[in-house]
Amino acid sequence: MPVLERSALADSPLADLHAIASELGIDGFRRLRKEELIDAIVARQSGDAAGDEEAGPGDEAPARPRRRRGGRGRARDRDEEPEAVAAAEPEADERPARRERGARERGGREREERAKPAREREERAKPAREREERAKPAREREERDRTVEGVVELAENGSGFLRLGKGGKPSDDDVYVSAAQVRRCELVDGDRVSGPVRQPRRSERFSSLVRVDTINGRLADEVSDGVRFDELPAAFPTERFAFGGDDETVQVVEFLTPFGRGSRVTIAGAAHTGKSETLRRLAHALAGLDDELELAVVLVGARPEEIAEWREGPVKPVAALSFAASGDAQAQAVERAIDQGKRVAARGGHAAVLIDTLQGLPAAAARKALAAARNIPGSGSLTVVATAAAPYGGETTIVALDMALAGERRFPAVNLLASRTLRPELLVGDAGAAAIAEAVREQAG
Repeated sequence: MPVLERSALADSPLADLHAIASELGIDGFRRLRKEELIDAIVARQSGDAAGDEEAGPGDEAPARPRRRRGGRGRARDRDEEPEAVAAAEPEADERPARRERGARERGGREREERAKPAREREERAKPAREREERAKPAREREERDRTVEGVVELAENGSGFLRLGKGGKPSDDDVYVSAAQVRRCELVDGDRVSGPVRQPRRSERFSSLVRVDTINGRLADEVSDGVRFDELPAAFPTERFAFGGDDETVQVVEFLTPFGRGSRVTIAGAAHTGKSETLRRLAHALAGLDDELELAVVLVGARPEEIAEWREGPVKPVAALSFAASGDAQAQAVERAIDQGKRVAARGGHAAVLIDTLQGLPAAAARKALAAARNIPGSGSLTVVATAAAPYGGETTIVALDMALAGERRFPAVNLLASRTLRPELLVGDAGAAAIAEAVREQAG
């Protein structure tokens, strides 16, 4: 057959190449790729052409030795035709290598096709990722270097904000303070706090305080490393709340069941004896005393109508839960207010927490709230006044309300026989204590 040029072979379809390879006697041509097949055909044609020139135009080309399979045939070939066998064996050795190379190439093409969408996505995302990487050091440096100072304002859930604007008013630049930081550093409303902040994350509106460095100009560690509140000394109250005014209920409590800074007070009585009303009048009186007293009212287990009245009045509750709330939720609301009062007292300030009512709280939570009240000698105080169906024990003052008097519409329905103040002489002197004893005898007679 005529010798075909490589360019002609490259333009030929694969079927024609297979036919040429078969005619030339190329073994395993169907397993070869097109380029490899063209190489084999060119090589075979070159070998045949060289043979033709050596033989001459009239000579007959020697027959191509045939490969035989099987051990016997191969052994016989080695004995009879060593040259032919030697020429065939290299081709047989090359076939596994070609198959392996072809499998690797096919596998590589398949992997390349599968990886193509991922590479395209990666290429599309690369600019944004590079921009983010370039911006990260600057952002981290900005977050690390930015330090703010503001006034603490606590929320009902125990967390708070650093108000950075003038006058402590809310603004978009305010910084969030977590409840954990508030508890750890014993922060209270009005504290001036400084510390580094981080920028808000995608789902956040405000920047967040990373840590508290200073509190009111002092290092936070120095402020928070003091003695625990429950370990502070306690003394019987000696400074009576002098309310004044012309409210008859407040006057009766002031002179016949007096209490002062650090007192533990229970307004006890059955339903509809006026406990909530008595507490509300005392709250109004305490709010009008002075600016030194941090007053907090907590409504738990209250009637919705009473919650609405409190919110419309001059003293707004810091937390208000109706009797539909669970005991645990009520206990948490009371605990937050008590913790705030403890922090004020531990700093040397004076706080009062009024609770209406302890009735729906677990007994342990109610006793814990009452037990927090104390007068710290030479320092601050925490006063707790709460309503309840009956005294819990441990009170320094009990204001007992009488159902019979309330039924007769005789308010305030204070039952002096069931009411008492421990060590009244410390609050009202000996003459005042004697007057209380005389009033009790008159009501008994």
